[in-house]
Amino acid sequence: MNQTIAGVGALIVTISVILFAVCMLIPFNFGCYFVCMILPIGYIMMSAGFCNESDEKHRVAANIGMVFAAVYAVLIFLVYFAQTTSVRLDPLDEQLMKILDYSKGGLFFHYDLLGYGMMALSTFFVGLTIDAKVKADQWLKNLMLGHGVFFFPCFIMPMTGILSIGENNIGGVIALECWCAYFSPIGMLSLIHFRKRMINS
Repeated sequence: MNQTIAGVGALIVTISVILFAVCMLIPFNFGCYFVCMILPIGYIMMSAGFCNESDEKHRVAANIGMVFAAVYAVLIFLVYFAQTTSVRLDPLDEQLMKILDYSKGGLFFHYDLLGYGMMALSTFFVGLTIDAKVKADQWLKNLMLGHGVFFFPCFIMPMTGILSIGENNIGGVIALECWCAYFSPIGMLSLIHFRKRMINS
């Protein structure tokens, strides 16, 4: 059961990241926002699977990874639930739109970056727990540890005031597409990892 749930989570992560990349290219903002609320569900399921496999000497790293995963999920749900409800459906004044509308680059955009910074920390600590005995797991471990670097720009750049975002922000789309290209193999390799565990159990 443990490997099955974690494997389903890895599948959700993989599909969500791919759909997010596609929705950005179309573009289809509602699709992007909706998929971003599915991704944390899969990520928590996947991370819990790795944490369940961790031995005693990696238990602290596993617990830290799960806490940061939960913080990531809360921030992301707040941001994108607002985009698909209040921002999309309610008549808001200009000041509220600057705060709530992700595309305006205001507070909720910064919360989104903070959320993905928390995800980066989570992948780093979860990556520390992986006992890489085969090449695929070594790649997975390295990708998760490397993803931890994303914490620094996600956390620091909003404080500098140099970030900008808009409906036709090509640079932002390219950056997110690059992130999708980096993160989708993490979901795929995790799926392979848990499928092997299911077969061998």
